[in-house]
Amino acid sequence: MKQPTESKPNIADISVSPQGSCFVCGRENPHGLRLQFQMGKTGESSAEWSPGEFTEGFRGIVHGGIICTVLDEAMSKAVAAAGRPALTAELRVRLRRHVEPHHTFRVRGWIESCVKRLVKTQAVITDADGIEFAHAWASFLTVK
Repeated sequence: MKQPTESKPNIADISVSPQGSCFVCGRENPHGLRLQFQMGKTGESSAEWSPGEFTEGFRGIVHGGIICTVLDEAMSKAVAAAGRPALTAELRVRLRRHVEPHHTFRVRGWIESCVKRLVKTQAVITDADGIEFAHAWASFLTVK
């Protein structure tokens, strides 16, 4: 039996402009994290983050998926700051320590390299002492 064909979105039709409903940084999302990133023109971003209990997976530990999402957003903001609208193509995360709710962390993302449409990035979550809790590496593909 033949499977129904699904129409795939055309990459040219995808908008990569900021959305007020973004789960990580959107001010209009009542369920979101509402991080406020500071962005540099050379391709870096940073924000302070104090996760609440609603981000927990296990009691007292922020869910790993939330951590990955925050790191992805930091790298995405770094790419956007450099004026390169792009989408995440690949993401790798190393969780080094448990991120606990009600502590303040610094989230930072930056660009490692740009070759044609491929932008390689990194991001970290650290505490006030600079101790690394999570590290991410990602590749982004620019869109027009």
